[in-house]
Amino acid sequence: MAYVAVSGGEEAIESSIKLLEYYRSNSQKDLELETIETKLSLLVDRVMSEAGLYSPRYAALALKQCEGSAEEAVFLLRAYRSTLKRSYDTKVADTANMRIVRRISAAFKDIQGGQILGATYDYTHRLMNFSLAEEDAAGLCRRMQAEIDAQEPVPVEPCGRVSEELKKEGLIDRYPLDETPPFDVTQNLLEFPASRSARLQTLTRADMGFLSGLAYSVLRGFGQVHPTVGELRTGYLELEVPYLQDGSESLWIGEILVTETEVFNESDSKSQLKLACGYGIIFGRNENKAIAMAVLDHELDQGGDYPSQDEEFVLMHGDSLEMNGFISHLKLPHYVTFQSKLDAVRKTRRENHE
Repeated sequence: MAYVAVSGGEEAIESSIKLLEYYRSNSQKDLELETIETKLSLLVDRVMSEAGLYSPRYAALALKQCEGSAEEAVFLLRAYRSTLKRSYDTKVADTANMRIVRRISAAFKDIQGGQILGATYDYTHRLMNFSLAEEDAAGLCRRMQAEIDAQEPVPVEPCGRVSEELKKEGLIDRYPLDETPPFDVTQNLLEFPASRSARLQTLTRADMGFLSGLAYSVLRGFGQVHPTVGELRTGYLELEVPYLQDGSESLWIGEILVTETEVFNESDSKSQLKLACGYGIIFGRNENKAIAMAVLDHELDQGGDYPSQDEEFVLMHGDSLEMNGFISHLKLPHYVTFQSKLDAVRKTRRENHE
């Protein structure tokens, strides 16, 4: 949407901004970026995902600037992202080769490479830990590091996807190989029907609450019922850029933390000879969003009359920046349009009274 600037009232606006600074910094204790980046890492991951920029430090800075508001931080990070020069395109990264830190399957008990629980709140008691109010962070860090150093390192080999075995049996169709360049939704207007690359980009940048709500509607009967998480994995994915012009050599530029998931559904076909699969991948650790993305990916593939199956509805209304910006604009002056509505109501009331 187009944002309309408000003219006039400069002194009031300046005072408002100063008051905002007071609310943000109303303490003599400084909130260091490292603290936000490490202690609020799940929030940082969410902001990076919805902004489409992998930079934990800048995401932490954006959160500090806007008092922890996720949508404002996404706005800031996207605005900064738009100023960056694109120097290279990375080579296609195979997530089967990621350095895994967590990997589970709800479909099979025994999987190749084993289940790796990793770090998760799934098995914790949801009880307030009041001792954290007086936590000795430095002491805890030293104790945890000592425990890690005392343990024998367990090498984790790259694990093939759970779905690969099902594909070998012909129970799941492979997506056809597509050599066309990915559709960049940040530089091109989204068109419908959207290509698969455009759909996945849009979903991974969508607001987590919006995706979760739509996926929940699917589970409650407005779409396919109860998909199964075939595999959920979190790990570090290495990125490379071409070094020579012919692409024969490449340079390693770093790694990013991602969460990837595949969900299995019963096929909609009457024959029921195959399973259907949905896919999701996002920056950082955000398992619910990755699962919701996979659920909606499958729903959009199937199509139908439910909101979760309407490609235009899902892709156009889930963008965090657009959604929150449009709602936020309601706070701007609407004097003329409201007076017009008010005049129409008064005129109708007079005519009815007469």
